Amino acid sequence: MSDLTHIREDGSAAMVDVSDKAIVRREATAEGFIQLLPGTVSAISEGEVPKGDVLAVARIAGIQAAKKTADLIPLCHQLPLTKVAVDFKIQEDGIQISCTVRTDAKTGVEMEALTAVSVAALTIYDMCKAVDKGMVIRDIRLVEKTKSSVPAI
Repeated sequence: MSDLTHIREDGSAAMVDVSDKAIVRREATAEGFIQLLPGTVSAISEGEVPKGDVLAVARIAGIQAAKKTADLIPLCHQLPLTKVAVDFKIQEDGIQISCTVRTDAKTGVEMEALTAVSVAALTIYDMCKAVDKGMVIRDIRLVEKTKSSVPAI
């Protein structure tokens, strides 16, 4: 028998059965970085990127991605998300992206947070590729995950 939760005894992939787990409040925060030329950072900050408001579009893309994670990652559970917050910190050499996702469910939201950061970074890349050929997406990682009991109704 395998200790891996997504692998059956015969070696085939399986979605984890969370039927017997309690519903608890779960939250996860992920972050990543997109390295940009200083001129690209300036163009984003000043709203001068030809495709439009880069951070507004990237924020919406990240939120949509979190909501669609189960459609993208085969063994993820569909979750009722109660919060998705995508934030950006503009730095001299790029943009730090963070996303916090929350749910009251039987399984966590790490993949949703990671997916949101990834898609937000890819959206920035897409919107800026005509003006910056050397962009690098890096350091996408889970920063924190928590769970706590949900208040009784």
